[in-house]
Amino acid sequence: MNSVYNVIIRPVVSERSFDLMSQGKYTFEVAAKAPKEEIADAVEKLFNVHVLKVNTMWVKPKNKRVRYVTGKTRTWKKAVVTIADGEQIEVFSNQGAAAEE
Repeated sequence: MNSVYNVIIRPVVSERSFDLMSQGKYTFEVAAKAPKEEIADAVEKLFNVHVLKVNTMWVKPKNKRVRYVTGKTRTWKKAVVTIADGEQIEVFSNQGAAAEE
């Protein structure tokens, strides 16, 4: 991978990912061929934090149906990145959710 922007595709927004944020763990969708070292470097460069650990997993496709046509969602790679204590990634801060309430 050449660029850090090609390694991290998007943050994963779910209830579980928000629960993990309190433990200093952030979830991203990453490029399929990105190794853990590149994922850690990309997160450190993009968000200016210190990465302690990277766990990766493949999300398997699910069967979906629209009327009579069946298909599957795509397979994608997910990374759970653990950062150092006292640091946080501002993109995921809960300030936006609190302002909406």
